[in-house]
Amino acid sequence: MEKNMIKSTRLMPCSVVLLSVGDGDSRDAMTATAMFVAENIPLLVVSVSKESTCHALIEKYGEFCLNVASKDQIDLARKLGATHGKAMDKFEAFNIEVEKASKIKSPMIAGSFANLECKVVTSHTAASYMVYMAEVTAYKTDDKRTPVAWHNDRYFALQNEIR
Repeated sequence: MEKNMIKSTRLMPCSVVLLSVGDGDSRDAMTATAMFVAENIPLLVVSVSKESTCHALIEKYGEFCLNVASKDQIDLARKLGATHGKAMDKFEAFNIEVEKASKIKSPMIAGSFANLECKVVTSHTAASYMVYMAEVTAYKTDDKRTPVAWHNDRYFALQNEIR
């Protein structure tokens, strides 16, 4: 049996989302994964480290945007996934272009396959993480873009339907 249990988390293919939260100068972004819980009401879950700026901002605002990463955003996903710290404005540091959301204050990240505006419904502590369940209150898609998935520490474009 494998001894390095961290590898087990990389065996399950998952979505790549760029979580953005905040308002004005009080904002942050991170790479995450999310999964849907229900379709009718659209509910999603995402986990966020309690040490992150995103966690503090989600607690303050009760909302966030899940930006489904496009294949053009893989470098940004890597940068956001590897960058931590409260002193840095990641939007400025990584030249992240934003768009105004329609129902929440949190910014949407331009160039994404989809932008899902989310309001927190409930949260649950899991070790050093907070798991947020959120309702999608509005969304938009750019069908000209291709979404990506993450598996075994690598990114894959989701463009060829099997069946």
